[in-house]
Amino acid sequence: MTRLFLYALFMLASPLAQADLFAPFREADGSTNWQYVANFSSGVLIILLTIVVLVLFVTWRRARRYNLALEEIRGHLEERVRERTAKLEQEVSEHVITTRLLKASESYIQNILRSMPLVLVGLNRQGVITQWNRRAEQISGISAEDAIGKNLWSIYSDITVAPRHIEQALEKGEAITLRHSQPGSYHFDITVYPLENYSEPGVVILVDDVTKRVIAENMLIHHDKLSSMGELATAMANDINTPLQAILFDLRSFQGILESGRLLPSGSDNEAATEKLQTLLQNASDNGRQVESIIRNLLQFARGRSDKPQPANVIDIIEHSLEQAREVLSLPDTFPFSDIRIERHFEPELPLLPCYVTELQQVFLSLFRHAYQALAEKQEEGFTPTIKLYAGESYDALSIKVQHNGVGLSSDEQMHLFEPYLHDANIEQAAAGAGKRLSFAHFVITEQHQGHMAVTSDPAVGTTFHIQLEHH
Repeated sequence: MTRLFLYALFMLASPLAQADLFAPFREADGSTNWQYVANFSSGVLIILLTIVVLVLFVTWRRARRYNLALEEIRGHLEERVRERTAKLEQEVSEHVITTRLLKASESYIQNILRSMPLVLVGLNRQGVITQWNRRAEQISGISAEDAIGKNLWSIYSDITVAPRHIEQALEKGEAITLRHSQPGSYHFDITVYPLENYSEPGVVILVDDVTKRVIAENMLIHHDKLSSMGELATAMANDINTPLQAILFDLRSFQGILESGRLLPSGSDNEAATEKLQTLLQNASDNGRQVESIIRNLLQFARGRSDKPQPANVIDIIEHSLEQAREVLSLPDTFPFSDIRIERHFEPELPLLPCYVTELQQVFLSLFRHAYQALAEKQEEGFTPTIKLYAGESYDALSIKVQHNGVGLSSDEQMHLFEPYLHDANIEQAAAGAGKRLSFAHFVITEQHQGHMAVTSDPAVGTTFHIQLEHH
């Protein structure tokens, strides 16, 4: 219809249409009937206007329909935008919450790792540090910023863990445990375990300072041992003392009968026999009195122990240990301990030392026994066995030295001197090896009294034991 309307307008506007337009309205005389023209024109205009109105109405309806469709589409789009926006806001909110939780969790985990009382070091397979907590910083003196990303052994070569331990843990897929200790100083438990379900192979090293625990355990073990020794010493002393007193009584009675002459009449032949018997009886009596002295020492050891340190004069402890050594130390086919020359170099007015007196006496007795054995092994012409004792104050500690000029210790013997002796199937070798060790003495000084003990020796010159004990 729009095209027809346009065609009509075109025809009216063209010159051909204008030339013939009024032909139907002319009279026979050639005049134009304008009334017809007017009526025709108005009819045409009405038709055209009607067509225009119809066209506009149709166009409006179509436009309205399009607008409604657009409104509906816009409504759907706005609804989808609102839904999508709400969903995005929810996702953003959840993401923010998740991020906050992740950061809080990461901060919490990092805080746990940094606050652990254990040394924690994370490594990849190449030995590059990925984690380094505060305890590791304190032990090594290296900050986490300087450590992370560096090779462990290039910045901290003193660590006990070696690259082979890392490879061993990764290959086996299970944790390995190492023990690193310096008797009297520190004890560490080191655990190396591989990471599981992680993209890059790596391990975590945990270093636990178990010094206090080991000291407490050793103290408990040795306390139990000493308690058992005390009970055993009391039982042995009481069991031995009864028959010993009977034997000594019989010896004294036999000596009295022999001296009275009733057993052997006087005479030149009997005098030699009597003198020999007197000598044998005297030796038996001396040996019996020595055993009696040992029994007294055992009883004193059993009764003299204390659960708490007591203030004591270290000079008195040394002197008492010397008396015990003179009574109990003797070896066959050599000189007695009493023949050893003792040189004392003691500073006057030394402060009292808080200590376990009985245990400390056993320490000095062990040192004197060790020195006596070394002196007895040195058989030289003109040799004078000598033990030199030194005691003095050094700052806030007492310094004690026991020095002898007997056979010294080799480097290997010095290295293992303070280690416990591991018994083997040969009992005699085990007893001989244990007698040359000073592990108990070292324990009493370093663990029980928190002191220090060391040895310096030369096989040709002798040996010196160094002890340092705090008196505060």
